[in-house]
Amino acid sequence: MSDAAIAATLRGMQSCYGNPSSLYEIGQIAKEELERARAQIAACLGAQPREITFTSGGSEADNQAILSAAALGAKRGKKHIVSTAFEHHAVLHTLKKLEKQGYEITLLDVHENGIVLPEEVAAAIREDTCLVSVMYANNEIGTIQPIREIGQICRERGVLFHTDAVQAVGHIPVDVVEDHIDLLSLSAHKFHGPKGIGVLYARKGVLLTSLIEGGAQERGKRAGTENLPAILGMAAALKESCDKMSAVAARLLPLRERLIAGLSAIPYSELNGDRERRLPSNVNFCFEGIEGESLLLLLDDRGVSASSGSACTSGSLDPSHVLLAIGRPHEVAHGSLRLSIGEDITEEEVDKIVRAVREVVEYLRGMSPFWRDLTEGKRKHLFAE
Repeated sequence: MSDAAIAATLRGMQSCYGNPSSLYEIGQIAKEELERARAQIAACLGAQPREITFTSGGSEADNQAILSAAALGAKRGKKHIVSTAFEHHAVLHTLKKLEKQGYEITLLDVHENGIVLPEEVAAAIREDTCLVSVMYANNEIGTIQPIREIGQICRERGVLFHTDAVQAVGHIPVDVVEDHIDLLSLSAHKFHGPKGIGVLYARKGVLLTSLIEGGAQERGKRAGTENLPAILGMAAALKESCDKMSAVAARLLPLRERLIAGLSAIPYSELNGDRERRLPSNVNFCFEGIEGESLLLLLDDRGVSASSGSACTSGSLDPSHVLLAIGRPHEVAHGSLRLSIGEDITEEEVDKIVRAVREVVEYLRGMSPFWRDLTEGKRKHLFAE
């Protein structure tokens, strides 16, 4: 968490401990703080305050957005949804649930560079399509999607458009009006805010279905006393991230390129996703002859905290569905490395990461029967040296 987020969260705990739904003075003070934070978050997105609903995070926001759009579609006899094969599981699992309820789901293929083509979205939309859901930036390979073009297509066709913007908000410019977005999900911990708090933006006129019944909080769309300390921390973190977004990106881009260049020098390695159209902080590589779990554990021993895919699926032994979606074979997808660099990283730390990865890759390949088959010509290499 950023210092600004911590300070705001503490203020919410110490000075604004009243219930925002209460009529007594400390409750009304809390209510004022709640609405001030709502307005601040809305301004960062180009939205109106009443279009902001607080949730427990991106997964809940994804669920509520998709289920709400599906319910609205069903009322009009429209039960077809278009999405992509490399969405976050909060989206994919919700779509799978709807499929069991009689909805038809079209998951678009993702191309090798990890970019969804707007024309393929347009071709997939039918008369009975009620929703298109395409993530703003991929959570594993960091590729940024042509959201504005997709949003315009959906608006022209009269189809609701949802984007999981958890990875994008606070890191690249997002404007819900200019991007033609009807529903958007975000999570505070992705831009140095607290965990367990997020937002669902729903354009005025898009009716939300409640997932949690109870009180009338959040205009009756999300019951439960609001987590005001976390909300204040989220608002402070988002404003700070948006205010310095350009400066952070300008600093990170050359460091990201330095990291990519260093890892590319390792034989039989490849960057996953488009090199240019990606988040400033994201680097994702595959290495032939490597098993991902061993790679991560040995890197951790060298002081490098990395992942092999989404942190939400780190307990799974299956290869990344994102890498499979862009065409990586199973044996290579198992050896992926995802690095998210922070704004305070230095050139020396980038070079340390490169050295650590090179050492670990060489060590693991030295004991791998699969790598031995590759070097002896019993198997064909998939990557160029």
